[in-house]
Amino acid sequence: PISGFKMKQTMIRHSILTVFFALMGFFVSAQMPGMMAGGKGQAGGPPSIGHIYGKVTDSADKPMAGASVILLQNKFDTVSKKRKDVLVKGVTTKANGEFDFTDLGIMSPYKLKISALGYKPIDQTVAFQMKMPTGGGAPAAGGDPSKAMAQMSDMLNNFEKDLGNIGMKPDYTALQTVVVTGNKPLVKMDIDKKVFNVEKNLVSAGGTAQDVMRNVPSVQVDIDGNVKLRNAAPQIYIDGRPTTLTLDQIPADAIESVEVITNPSAKYDASGGTAGILNIVLKKNRKSGYNGNLMAGVDSRGGWNLGGGFNYRQNKVNFSANLMSNQIRGLNHGTTDRTNLLTDPMVGIHQENTSKMHGGFMFGRVGMDWFATNRTTFSVGVVKVHGEFNPNDDIRIRTDSLYPTGTTSSYSARLSNGTRQFNAMGVQAGVKHNFQKSGEEWTADINYFGGKNEANSLYATNYFTDNGTTIGAQRFQKMLNGGTNRFLTIQTDYVRPLSEKMKLETGLRAQLRKLSNNNTTYVQGPGQTEYIEIATAGSNYSNNDNVYAAYASLKSSIKNFGWQFGLRAESSNYKGTMTTTGKTFSNSYPLSLFPSLFLSQKLKKNQELQLSVTRRVNRPNFFQVIPFVDYSDSLNITRGNPDLKPEFTYSAEASYSKTWKGKNNFLASIYYKHTTDL
Repeated sequence: PISGFKMKQTMIRHSILTVFFALMGFFVSAQMPGMMAGGKGQAGGPPSIGHIYGKVTDSADKPMAGASVILLQNKFDTVSKKRKDVLVKGVTTKANGEFDFTDLGIMSPYKLKISALGYKPIDQTVAFQMKMPTGGGAPAAGGDPSKAMAQMSDMLNNFEKDLGNIGMKPDYTALQTVVVTGNKPLVKMDIDKKVFNVEKNLVSAGGTAQDVMRNVPSVQVDIDGNVKLRNAAPQIYIDGRPTTLTLDQIPADAIESVEVITNPSAKYDASGGTAGILNIVLKKNRKSGYNGNLMAGVDSRGGWNLGGGFNYRQNKVNFSANLMSNQIRGLNHGTTDRTNLLTDPMVGIHQENTSKMHGGFMFGRVGMDWFATNRTTFSVGVVKVHGEFNPNDDIRIRTDSLYPTGTTSSYSARLSNGTRQFNAMGVQAGVKHNFQKSGEEWTADINYFGGKNEANSLYATNYFTDNGTTIGAQRFQKMLNGGTNRFLTIQTDYVRPLSEKMKLETGLRAQLRKLSNNNTTYVQGPGQTEYIEIATAGSNYSNNDNVYAAYASLKSSIKNFGWQFGLRAESSNYKGTMTTTGKTFSNSYPLSLFPSLFLSQKLKKNQELQLSVTRRVNRPNFFQVIPFVDYSDSLNITRGNPDLKPEFTYSAEASYSKTWKGKNNFLASIYYKHTTDL
């Protein structure tokens, strides 16, 4: 048994020596003339069994994906008769930062190059080390077999090259300080609108959109805050969509620009034929990372404003939040004169009024954009508005009355005070997809806005026995108001470039609106001690108003000449109900077509001419069709007509603009309107 063990041990030694010398034979042959190092699959060449691997990390030791890793080898070029670096293999790092190269020659060294955008490149030499057993020869014949096997394992492990974690450092390039400044033009002429940049308008900072409009050319704001565009009330849009918000509910600090669309194209709602559209573009934050702002101010009457915004944009998510609060301290003085031309002698009413307004509102918005892909973005936003106001009016009135004995003048004073508050919330959601073709896009939006309002007012009228010093009688009137508003718009648009300078736009739109209102009037006459409800002076009603539309528009240009033609089709209906009596009234308007044409010619020296022709519609609003008598103001008694039909307006407009150095602008327009079915 002992001699048998020795024989087996001798056989193991011979096997190890056989493997060792066989490998050494490969190594020696690699050094012989005529053989190529690393020649895979060549007879007599060394085997391609080399393996190099590692992991690329950044300065924070986090894995870097997408880094470029290449292996080069210095070889003799038979063409140039010189040695040069030749690419052997190349890869990009995986999501975990790892890379590996297999089936590599084991004799000649390699150059490893790693590069990534924004980081310093890395160059290093990698070679397989051929370590011989201790003493420089084969394992000793009388050695321990286990040690011989360990020596062979160490030698084979030399063909595996683990480079470990390779850290890359950011590449910072120091440049001279460069200040880049750029300002948006105050006025920009588009083919179908005029854009006024009000972002840096300090005059209206801290106020409302009414203050902004006072500084926009061609827009008029009267002493009561009513906005007119060419002597008519325009439609108010926010970011290209209709809104039920009034201008005094929108803070000026949230507005970036105002688009004045005096002759709207087929893309826009065809209603509002006597005026146009004021599109308010709100500020948007496009900066990456975290950023925010705070603002505060106070006006000359002590009204303060406070606001702030926060924005977070990282990877595929953009989140923004804005909150603004304004106090209003208003003071107005005015006079009104009315003359009755149908009497002889003529009589009239003269009023002098002083109005004070104390109140404020809060405006908040939260929004999020999700960049699902490079071409598709989903957006959602929520708007919340709350306001409370306390108006006070003092009206001094002189009234002429014609009697058989002659004209008599009476004097009275009407004092009123009350409270008004509103709460509203809106939800906006949309998707935008950019196709592979540049300029081709599809958008879909849904916009819901709803709110309720409450108000109460107390009117005290003093009747004087003389010219305004002695009170002869008093009359009191109390009004309670409340209502709701629901507004839903669903819209989709598609834009497709047909050529380099021609573009097609199409879209569908549905606008659904529901209103309800409750007014109750109480009167306490001279000598009375209790209020009595006046049924004929109250109104309780609701209505549904729906508009459905589709449009197509084609736009192109030839050198400095541009044109746009569009056609819009709309159908609408409404239904109203007197909730106290159950009486209903309704109307359906047939499908109508609304063409539009726009021409533009750019001239030398920054001059431009524009011409447009459109057809619009002005549907009667609910207060114009509701069949009840409104006695809430004894000096202004009104009643609606449910049989009213829409007005159709044909409008033509020509404009000329000139821009000089220093951002000085001259803009002139002339327009003509013709309306049927007034």
